[in-house]
Amino acid sequence: MISEKQETEWIDRVLAGDTRAYAELVDGYKRFAFTIALKVVENRADAEEVAQDSFIKAYQGLRHFNRQSRFSTWLYRIVFNTAVSFKRTHKRVFSGIEKVEVADGYSVQGHLQVQDQTRFIQRALDHLNEADRLAVQLYYIKEFSVEEVAQLMGQNENTVKVRIHRARLRLGNELQRILKGEALTL
Repeated sequence: MISEKQETEWIDRVLAGDTRAYAELVDGYKRFAFTIALKVVENRADAEEVAQDSFIKAYQGLRHFNRQSRFSTWLYRIVFNTAVSFKRTHKRVFSGIEKVEVADGYSVQGHLQVQDQTRFIQRALDHLNEADRLAVQLYYIKEFSVEEVAQLMGQNENTVKVRIHRARLRLGNELQRILKGEALTL
């Protein structure tokens, strides 16, 4: 991760007219911006477009960046909001949490079990709103701390804790409903 000091230096250079400094900022944050966008829009090409649009918006609004938070936090809020707006206008169906790859040593039965678990969890995640889904994925799948999730989502830590807790309860209830339905179809 880029240090706050480095961010400040690059921002100062960009504001002084050095566009190469912004390219350095983009290079430093492009992977994580893409990851956030991908979690919301669930499509690689769309996520690339969202990330690119977000960097353009950030560049255009950089003069208005008040530096009360880190640039990365501000950027990720832009990415998240851009991705949500993109998804609303393009109305795609939510697809897989993670792509499951079979590593050497996994049995076919074990692989099928992982696929089933992933499918059920994904179906349950589909019933969450976008903000809850992102908070859960950042916390449980990407293993960010509550503080990091709060910064990325532009919310305070207590709000994120409550959001994750309630989303986890809804996921549990939804999984119970889904699994009862699956048991009836066997």
